[in-house]
Amino acid sequence: MRQVLDLDRWPVHAPGGAQGRALVARCRKALGEAGMFSLDGLVRPEALGACVAEVEPVLAAEAFTHSRDHNIYFDDEIAGLAPGHPALDRFTTVNHTICGDQIPASMIARIYEWRPLIDFLAATLEKPRLYPMADPLGRLNVMAYRAGERLNWHFDRAEFTITILLQAPAAGGAFQYRSGLRSETDPNYGGVARLLAGDDTGVRTMPLSPGTLNVFKGKNTAHRTTPVEGARARIVAVFSYYEAPDVVFSETERRGFYGRTRPVAAGPQPGA
Repeated sequence: MRQVLDLDRWPVHAPGGAQGRALVARCRKALGEAGMFSLDGLVRPEALGACVAEVEPVLAAEAFTHSRDHNIYFDDEIAGLAPGHPALDRFTTVNHTICGDQIPASMIARIYEWRPLIDFLAATLEKPRLYPMADPLGRLNVMAYRAGERLNWHFDRAEFTITILLQAPAAGGAFQYRSGLRSETDPNYGGVARLLAGDDTGVRTMPLSPGTLNVFKGKNTAHRTTPVEGARARIVAVFSYYEAPDVVFSETERRGFYGRTRPVAAGPQPGA
């Protein structure tokens, strides 16, 4: 894996060593203070090129175009909010998605399944253990955003979100986030409304570079990307891990996210 990941700069494979412990501590501190951490250039340039070369033809020929009108909650009914509340303002997200079952032998799938990386992520998130998602569709997604397309404001359902940027667009496609906007005990609907109105000075913009691993607390961190500009797509891989094994999406969730409910091929899928 040394030819794929820059393990000299980022010793994710050795969280118990001195350098590894320092990296874990640094990542935990960043998560606590900013709600995220990033390891820029974790994927080496040659490996990154191979990842893009593998996924681009699949994106071009087999991607599911997900175009959705939604609010920040991805839920039309929020208890305590009347219809028309500014925290329920709507916008559009458009992307093109392929799933783990479409690229099971790819380099990005190898990275996703690499146990030392999973153990490192568990350590930074202070989890006893993480497991690759058992769902062959949901475990690994690669999403492309083309000219004019974007991921709009939303909260994730999961506690944390893990991505690797595979390709940056010529312009646009910057990652924006607002950490600590809400909590488990305070939904802060007024703050959400101010964010959507463009009146929140706490929004940060992070123009991630290709090869960067990004981990953030997506459940209570509002985030989006700015519209892509130019002919080169923004391509990002999204890794899903859970604290319990055997997690799968429902058929309704699969249909909504991916336009289908079954893997593209029969037979055993990559496991934990």
